[in-house]
Amino acid sequence: MPESPLDIQIKTLPHQPGVYQYFDADERLIYVGKAKDIKKRVSSYFNKHHDYGKTRVLVKNIVSVKHIVVETENDALLLENNLIKKYKPKYNVLLKDDKSYPWICVKKERFPRVFPTRRVIKDGSEYFGPYTSMKTVKTLLGLIKGLYQLRTCNYDLSESKINSGKYKVCLEYHLGNCLGACEGYETEEEYQANIIAIREILKGNFKDSLQQFRIQMRQHAEAMQFEDAHKIKEKLEVLENYQAKSTIVNPKISNVDVFSIISDEGYAYVNFLQLSYGSIIRSHTLELKKKLQETDEHLLTLAITEIRQRFNSNSKEIYVPFKVDLGGDVKITIPKLGDKKSILDLSVRNAKYYRMDKMKQIKIVDPDRHANRIMAQMKADLLLPEEPRHIECFDNSNIQGTNPVAACVVFKNGKPSKKDYRHFNIKTVVGPDDFASMEEVVYRRYKRLLDEDEPLPQLIIIDGGKGQLSSALKSLDALGLRNTIAIIGIAKRLEELFYPDDPIPLYLDKKSETLKVIQFLRNEAHRFGIEHHRNRRSKGALTTELENISGVGEQTIVDLMKQFKTVKRIANAKLDELEAVVGVSRANKVYNYYHKEEA
Repeated sequence: MPESPLDIQIKTLPHQPGVYQYFDADERLIYVGKAKDIKKRVSSYFNKHHDYGKTRVLVKNIVSVKHIVVETENDALLLENNLIKKYKPKYNVLLKDDKSYPWICVKKERFPRVFPTRRVIKDGSEYFGPYTSMKTVKTLLGLIKGLYQLRTCNYDLSESKINSGKYKVCLEYHLGNCLGACEGYETEEEYQANIIAIREILKGNFKDSLQQFRIQMRQHAEAMQFEDAHKIKEKLEVLENYQAKSTIVNPKISNVDVFSIISDEGYAYVNFLQLSYGSIIRSHTLELKKKLQETDEHLLTLAITEIRQRFNSNSKEIYVPFKVDLGGDVKITIPKLGDKKSILDLSVRNAKYYRMDKMKQIKIVDPDRHANRIMAQMKADLLLPEEPRHIECFDNSNIQGTNPVAACVVFKNGKPSKKDYRHFNIKTVVGPDDFASMEEVVYRRYKRLLDEDEPLPQLIIIDGGKGQLSSALKSLDALGLRNTIAIIGIAKRLEELFYPDDPIPLYLDKKSETLKVIQFLRNEAHRFGIEHHRNRRSKGALTTELENISGVGEQTIVDLMKQFKTVKRIANAKLDELEAVVGVSRANKVYNYYHKEEA
């Protein structure tokens, strides 16, 4: 029974933190959830029995799943909150009081106050957060208060009012929690220096503040004030473990559309994040099939126009990874660092995961489509007359001039066909001669395929430069296959591809899937050849000692090795054990060889 589209979607979900969304047959969003691992969480809905009736009904109504990948669980929690408030899905618990997450506000005023709030007011003040716990906010404000003496009153501390003596210091001043800016005991410059340090703490830059905490802790310890020192230590631990503010929500980034693009030879994937009042309220990825090798700039321009029309977006600013020409009065921003760049990076990640999901789904539903695309791409990139459905790659292994061998690995439809791999022991070449060894191996391989009427490959790859390629060509000429099979050489240093009778090498893009297949072939041939070479050397080292025993021939050595596996076991074997394998006469010769001193 074929798998349903929903089963395929679930199988290809990422093991990443994020938010998942369930849609019914009418494409309505019916549930939003968060997860540390999206795939595990979504799979749990479908692989166990649910006792709660509404959960069973929810699962029954799920027709498709979408997801948004984020950096952390905190990000997932905040994004889930935004989406639930925006769409009010049928099976989600709605927050009746519409409670928002807390922020820390640095008020825009002379001698700014720093305080917690759940309301973001656009009056020029700075807001840091949001935080998923009020406890975190109180801890941070407690740390700040312990470090810096800030005012808590709401007086208008204009210069004229202070100079006129309108205000008097309060109890906070006498307790040491405030330095008395209201009476001019603290200058604006000194106060602003503290605010700058507080901003760094709230942004996650704690270096200076941590140093001050450590100094305070040592001072308390030296004064035998161990309880106070311990309190500072606890604050230090909280501050060191505190993470910088979330990238999901930033009140400075309001009503912005974010677009990114990931593309390969045949398709492009454009991700769209919509931000409203600093919160992500929508994520959508559009797949575009290339027709004429269109550029990313062209495809992104088309996608932005289509997506903004589809979702009726009127945002006046757009974040993109590179310049695009949209016309009109839309502001184009190309973020380079900071929160804006973090949001663009998040969009890129979602595009990448969407593409990965699509590739996994294709391999399940239509495994031939991936191979067909790769084959067509290799034909175009390597200028071949036909698709290289059958590729063979040769490599010599000649370490320290001993036991020269070669390997031939076979790929069919872009994948290893290990049953067709072949080893070659060099027979006609004396000494380490890579060129002559390559000539021998290529000749032996295709002479045998011709004699046995086996199919020939469409492409031969030689691991080496012009010299090895020329040697392989001699064998093809001798067999009359010069123009029958395409052949290229790959040099390791710069990944240069050499063609017969062409002095100028071909260089493929380092990200090219064609180059990746060729590198895979080359690496497989090298691995396979080295493995055989080591086996030969090991076998030679093992059998050499047995060959030194007078009266012990090749068949005796084979029988002993089959029974005892190693020379060491043969040397330690008892006489009767040896006799049971090779008879009395030869057993005595082997036993006496290893027990000369006893004899």
